[in-house]
Amino acid sequence: MHIRKYNKAKDENQLMKMIGDEKGWDYANDRMAEKYKLALEKSVTYVAYYDSKLCGFSRSIDDCGLYIYVCDLLVEPAFRGQNTGRKLMECISRDYPDQIVYMMSDVDRYYKKLGYERAGSVLTVPNHFLRESI
Repeated sequence: MHIRKYNKAKDENQLMKMIGDEKGWDYANDRMAEKYKLALEKSVTYVAYYDSKLCGFSRSIDDCGLYIYVCDLLVEPAFRGQNTGRKLMECISRDYPDQIVYMMSDVDRYYKKLGYERAGSVLTVPNHFLRESI
């Protein structure tokens, strides 16, 4: 397996297909695809390949050198259980050793197995609050 930084020209098509094939991931739909493609470029994004097959990726946000927020981590079903996700996370820690890395997750069980600890929660601001403030 080879892990490297995302390259739009080399990775975008395979990555968007992988996301589109994953149940519950809506980033490849008509409404969100263009925004997500831009997010992939602007974020700290790593891709994992086995031979020429994309087998996983991570997308994170660098908070101006303070923290790294991992927003997305996805591994192809055929490559799960082979430490692909762990290796993607290790790349982030290796490349940003002086920053605390936070993972936004809806599969806490997986991350707890890796030794991650809960440090709060992520909440969504309801749209009606945004409309009322305008």
